[in-house]
Amino acid sequence: MRNFQNYILASLSLFSIYFGYVHFYCSHKLLQTKTFICGRLPRLSYLFMIYLTKAITLKRGFLYKPKSKSKCDIVYAVNSCRLDKMLLRRFCSAAGYGWDYPDSEYRDIPLCFPEVLCSTLLLMTITDHNFRLSPAGLVCVRQSIKTHQPVDELKKGPFTLQAQVLVYRTVDVGVEVDILLSATSRHESLVWESILTLLSGNKHQHAIRCGAKNGNESGLKDETALVKQVEVRVPLSAGPPRALSFLDHWFFYLPASLFGFKLRPISSLWMLSVCLAEIEKHNGVGVITSPLNIMARFKESLLAPTKVTLSFWRCQSSTRDLGFQMQQFGGSKFHLMGVISKN
Repeated sequence: MRNFQNYILASLSLFSIYFGYVHFYCSHKLLQTKTFICGRLPRLSYLFMIYLTKAITLKRGFLYKPKSKSKCDIVYAVNSCRLDKMLLRRFCSAAGYGWDYPDSEYRDIPLCFPEVLCSTLLLMTITDHNFRLSPAGLVCVRQSIKTHQPVDELKKGPFTLQAQVLVYRTVDVGVEVDILLSATSRHESLVWESILTLLSGNKHQHAIRCGAKNGNESGLKDETALVKQVEVRVPLSAGPPRALSFLDHWFFYLPASLFGFKLRPISSLWMLSVCLAEIEKHNGVGVITSPLNIMARFKESLLAPTKVTLSFWRCQSSTRDLGFQMQQFGGSKFHLMGVISKN
């Protein structure tokens, strides 16, 4: 019996050593390179451990000094990426395009899908030792997307994904950071780029939404515009796979659900994806055909299950531009406002 116990202890020790080597040591060494080959990325278990450590030790809404005195630009890239068709199908199904959307003719890959492909890069960026904010509770308050070529270009061969921290800004309600995500084709030409503005809010973070109900901000409809409205149900299962907000869902929504709370926060990625899907259904694929720019501002948080009203209209200032917004069903709260501009 004692020999059996010793055998079990020895096996567990060997397994622990192997697990630590593969998941932690190798991932730590990989992160030093900053550039990766698709399929050989740091383990998510290691990145989540760093995330949790920084979430516990760093205060939200506070801009820390960089740990490195040398040039500390945060840039991560993944080369030789290939399109994951099953992930694309799941995304299309979750965002309202339909499971068979990728097989439809004359339809480009959804404009928000590359952000899903960048999710691991984004996690590496916000857990980098030189990232100057706590990764916990980061909220996307603005996003701009620019397409230089049809996103379908990514289907034609290996492509490169990149994430880069651009700038930090101290604001009244905390600290903002701009993170640039980009996708480059096999010919090294830029296809898609998106700038996410993330907020690390302090105790006054609720003030961020204070302007959501007030008059003609960019994205609000003109009274004379012809407005289309669509009602959309937001189920508990809503949300694209591998979204950024998965982190906060995992560490904050799961404990809350164990204590009986039945509402789930929905990511900004899902909100914008659903808006673009409905716009395409009602206005045609030409509205979201490259090249174009999308500017979106995220207001009140969206909790599922619920129902929302999507509105979209041609802007009076330019008939080539289309405004859209997501509003609380039967209420006055705005969750999202945006404009699509054709280049």
